[in-house]
Amino acid sequence: MPIESGSCASARQAKQKRKSHSLSIRRTNSSEQERAGLQRDMLEGQDSKLPSAVRNTLLELFGQIEREFENLYLENLELRREIDTLNERLAGEGQTIDGAELSKGQLKTKASHSTSQLSQKLKTTYKASTSKIVSSFKTTTSRAICQLLKEYVGHRDGIWDVSVAKTQPVVLGTASADHTALLWSIETGKCLVKYVGHVGSVNSIKFHPTEQVALTASGDQTAHIWRYIVQLPTPQPTADCNQVSGEDEVEISDKDEPDGDGEGSSDCPTVRAPLTSLKSHQGVVIAADWLVGGKQAVTASWDRTANLYDVETSELVHSLTGHDQELTHCCTHPTQRLVVTSSRDTTFRLWDFRDPSIHSVNVFQGHTDTVTSAVFTVGDNVVSGSDDRTVKVWDLKNMRSPIATIRTDSAVNRISVCVGQRIIALPHDNRQVRLFDMSGVRLARLPRSNRQGHRRMVCCTAWCEDHPICNLFTCGFDRQAIGWNINIPALLQEK
Repeated sequence: MPIESGSCASARQAKQKRKSHSLSIRRTNSSEQERAGLQRDMLEGQDSKLPSAVRNTLLELFGQIEREFENLYLENLELRREIDTLNERLAGEGQTIDGAELSKGQLKTKASHSTSQLSQKLKTTYKASTSKIVSSFKTTTSRAICQLLKEYVGHRDGIWDVSVAKTQPVVLGTASADHTALLWSIETGKCLVKYVGHVGSVNSIKFHPTEQVALTASGDQTAHIWRYIVQLPTPQPTADCNQVSGEDEVEISDKDEPDGDGEGSSDCPTVRAPLTSLKSHQGVVIAADWLVGGKQAVTASWDRTANLYDVETSELVHSLTGHDQELTHCCTHPTQRLVVTSSRDTTFRLWDFRDPSIHSVNVFQGHTDTVTSAVFTVGDNVVSGSDDRTVKVWDLKNMRSPIATIRTDSAVNRISVCVGQRIIALPHDNRQVRLFDMSGVRLARLPRSNRQGHRRMVCCTAWCEDHPICNLFTCGFDRQAIGWNINIPALLQEK
């Protein structure tokens, strides 16, 4: 009678264990529905303030999480059994693998390496499964809180900057690489005014604090101050742009981008000449802004200087020097005579003009790449964004280190801060827009899919806290600006 070898016995034993394990999995799967129904019945008997639809969604998600953990646990048990079987075979069959002699220490090393690989595989599987579940839940929440309401299409090239008028009527302004600046009706998306006075890319646009006057900076080495008169059209019912099928991101070619002649931008009134042209720079003027009161303006240029002008006379009041490389942005304080300039030299500088006789400067160092923008908030805080993929919150009274740092996965462009609610909107090179609070806590990500959101780099964000329809605007190099409704109370409640 033939005697069964050790290897055959071990193989048959492992096969029986796998068969037993597969039966247990089938039993587990067959009882999942019963267990889920029991959990739902138990939870329905408890008092809850959540709507039934939300409760059902949560139950389904938690059920998925439980099933994922259970499957991983069972797979882990099976893999451990296979490791034990392998070790038994190695110990009982002459200790040879691929014709090589292995000592007991080498066997332990081999088994340890296998265990490590299996453990890493389990961790990777766990992260992938759970992250997909969590991301699907976050996506549903973000869409309910952040809704796309209006798209502003009409530029023939990328849009660098977006701004909202501070006086009535409230209009939206965009600055584009197509050498024009456009003013839009926020409610209808109709182009109201086109400014064509520049002969280079229009890099920024800012509205006067009390008059219907705009300030634009351009690649033609000038900044223009020009007056506009608008008559708002009758608002039409807003189409629902928020119905999307998923978060699938796709690459879209140039032919799929918005048509440059959309929304009637070609037949809107045109302003061809400025009231005043500010001409003192020897390079591209990348940004400009009004000082408090609107009697002075500041410009930032690639010639490494920022200039302060008297608006009425167009005279240069101060030339602000000190940056080692090109400037990227400038911003003024809403209530004080303070200016902040950012640069490719990885720093931003605070200029103080509150004393008319002298002006002081403070240098903020903390980024490791180009500082793309720095903006003021309420109180004594400045928020800076950089190509080093970080955003930092600073206290003007303590320049040594930031009080909060936000780390992201993509370069950050021109940021904006919702002053009343202290929410930062971050536009990214990777087409995403994320919202954070001042302490660095992530609040939301604006929905982006193949049917809505930006298709290319997002260049700028701008808040309009008092507008009843759209309170956040974004623009990008896909030639369009977008108006969003952010449910801020719900957003802060989610936090």
